[in-house]
Amino acid sequence: MGKIQLTRVRKSFGEVAVIPGLDLTIENGEFVVFVGPSGCGKSTLLRLIAGLEDTTSGVIDIDGQDATNLPPAKRGLAMVFQSYALYPHMTVRKNIAFPLKMAGMAQAEQDRRVERAAKVLNLTDYLDRRPGQLSGGQRQRVAIGRAIVREPAAFLFDEPLSNLDAALRVGMRQEISELHQSLQTTMIYVTHDQVEAMTMADKIVVLNAGRIEQVGAPLELYNAPRNIFVAGFIGSPRMNLIEGAEAARHGAHTIGIRPEHISVGDGPWEGVVGLAEHLGSDSFLKVAVDGIGTLTVRAPGEVSARHGDRIRLAWAGKLHRFDAEGLAL
Repeated sequence: MGKIQLTRVRKSFGEVAVIPGLDLTIENGEFVVFVGPSGCGKSTLLRLIAGLEDTTSGVIDIDGQDATNLPPAKRGLAMVFQSYALYPHMTVRKNIAFPLKMAGMAQAEQDRRVERAAKVLNLTDYLDRRPGQLSGGQRQRVAIGRAIVREPAAFLFDEPLSNLDAALRVGMRQEISELHQSLQTTMIYVTHDQVEAMTMADKIVVLNAGRIEQVGAPLELYNAPRNIFVAGFIGSPRMNLIEGAEAARHGAHTIGIRPEHISVGDGPWEGVVGLAEHLGSDSFLKVAVDGIGTLTVRAPGEVSARHGDRIRLAWAGKLHRFDAEGLAL
């Protein structure tokens, strides 16, 4: 249960094609992340799978059944939104049980499912509280619990952590990953944050203007980006992209070097440090290199370069080469 297949799926709003047409297979039990910049179509694609948007053309198959024209309630999916959308006058128990009550499920089965979900999400001690008595992270867990009790074929998450502060986001990333390991249910997760994608996904789908640029495991995309778009999007800080004579010397129109693959010390490049961010374990430097431009360097924390210092650099890792169309060589 939980295999989802999209075949030539297209979505247009009037004359504007936001999803020009794509094919994608999500295997049973996979944690798949849709990632890309704002406006790339990732939330629209999720809503097409959920049935919250009608497809213009193409087929959406869920567990071997053509679900393209099925209403959301008939697709066997559960969605967790950016907004918690909890009922403030209801207890946590009643919020979680609400979709089961609406489905007319027997009270004993409702209770069993709610207790199970609360145990999985560490909410047992909060079942009789109301949402206003909970933290943001706890409220998001209640929203996830409301999805769990439906026992869906797949979970769909639409940027569920964007309303949380940085510390809570890190904690909830871990909790959702552990939930996937526990339930072994297909999960599709939408985010614009490539750090979330890299740390949570079995498989990442990189989207750009409604098109799939590349699909693969996180480290596959990091180590072997198919084109300049993926190379520049996956990885933080972003890959340095260099054109001109230095690229031509390596038989390419553009070369890419990740900030962590540039070493400070002896090397062929010389430049002046602009911005220097010292974070303890790492130092991030912006270095204006003669004849190349500004490079971002991720150096060990003990590197003490400051604004205005003149330093030498060398690349000490994989060099990525791209042709004039931006495709990897």
